[in-house]
Amino acid sequence: MESVKDSNFKNRWVILFIVVMVTFMCTLDSSVVNVALPVMAKALNVSSAGIQLVVTSYLIVISAAILIFGRLGDMLGKTKVFKFGIGIFTMGSLFCGITSSLPILVIARVVQAIGAAATMANNQGIITGVFPAKERGRALGIVGTFVALGAMVGPALGGFIVDASSWEYIFLINVPIGIITLFYGIKILPKAHKTEKVKLDGLGAALFAFAIVPLFVAIGKGQEIGFTHPIILVAFLIAIVSFIAFIIVEKKRKNPLLQLEIFENKLFSLSIFCAFISFVSIFCSVIIQPFYLQDVLRYSPSFTGLILMISPLVLAVVAPTSGYLSDKIGSEILTFIGLVVTGIGLLLMSTLNEQTSLLSMVFFIAVMSVGNGLFQSPNNSLVMSTVPKDKLGIAGSINGLVRNLGMVCGIALSTALLYNRMSYKIGHRVTNYIVGRNDAFIYGMRTVYITAAIICLIGAVLTFSRLHGGRAKSRDILK
Repeated sequence: MESVKDSNFKNRWVILFIVVMVTFMCTLDSSVVNVALPVMAKALNVSSAGIQLVVTSYLIVISAAILIFGRLGDMLGKTKVFKFGIGIFTMGSLFCGITSSLPILVIARVVQAIGAAATMANNQGIITGVFPAKERGRALGIVGTFVALGAMVGPALGGFIVDASSWEYIFLINVPIGIITLFYGIKILPKAHKTEKVKLDGLGAALFAFAIVPLFVAIGKGQEIGFTHPIILVAFLIAIVSFIAFIIVEKKRKNPLLQLEIFENKLFSLSIFCAFISFVSIFCSVIIQPFYLQDVLRYSPSFTGLILMISPLVLAVVAPTSGYLSDKIGSEILTFIGLVVTGIGLLLMSTLNEQTSLLSMVFFIAVMSVGNGLFQSPNNSLVMSTVPKDKLGIAGSINGLVRNLGMVCGIALSTALLYNRMSYKIGHRVTNYIVGRNDAFIYGMRTVYITAAIICLIGAVLTFSRLHGGRAKSRDILK
């Protein structure tokens, strides 16, 4: 009779397919609505500021809930929580697609986000559990690829759906995919095993939510009304106080939401930090590129969408390859090379101007994307392989949280720097592209890209020092 372990091993690639389909859907929904916001605002008869809640509510709830679901995955079984997430996400998608009211749509997005958080917190843990060590890098590389693809394909796919039909189908398209993946997930995903019989740390969860929600609101709103506005400063203060209280509570709890000892592992902590700075750097570029292509170079939205597809296409090729290589030659050297190449790509992007040829720009984007692809898969593998099996859920959820935080901080940093430098160049405060002042935009954009490159190269230096230190230790042992 075939054992459950043998069955999981035999079905591991089907399990991977189910996991990446769900991961792609959930990540896609963080960016796919961006391009449809003007259409949705008109259809629902709300302001541009009001419709932004459709985007921010999703990102904030995922970030606030992801640690909770990571902990529940370790307590109740990762598969059980993952399947719950598929069901809730699918239900939320249905409600998003059939409503004609902004408040109901935002509530439906919150439901969607709860489901997405449950899947994102446990997807890497499931893959780590069913794949042997020699194939793990490749499998986690594929998961990482679909995370990046979901985030980057979103705007282009959203534009296509809105042009071809109506905005509701951005959400309704998830429903049949969700039902199919849930059906096969129930049949094929590995059986969930309870690993701990303890209560969830409710106080820790509440304090963490009080840290994340004001932080994300302050970062988002600070771009509009200024980071020195009293409301923004109060939100930052609440976030800081709540986070300090969260750390104090977690240190004293017997069964905390976040076991802080996990960060005593230097390889895990550095890998998480490098993941954060890579997403900050890449999303500095993601938010600037469409403005440069449409406002400065005067490309049409559809042609802009084609250029923006270069990055995900390069990632789709490079990330699984780097995952495969990480199984053969190790992950640390690849993360170092990836960060260096990304930094070089960002420096090349800082040379863009009104006269840059299309071929040069495509090459620069490709270099940056190759670096990102080389980094992501091995780094995910490092994060997940440095923790014991009973901590896979929380490790995966920390990785997902850091990714979201990196995206939000990258967007905030790039827009704050861009408009600050543009204001300096023009001589008065601006918060938008100024027609006829391409020089000011290019000046601000150059600062953003150079800053992002420096951030990336700092990560490369830290990775190199770890790599060099590890080799020195190995030589000492051999002596």
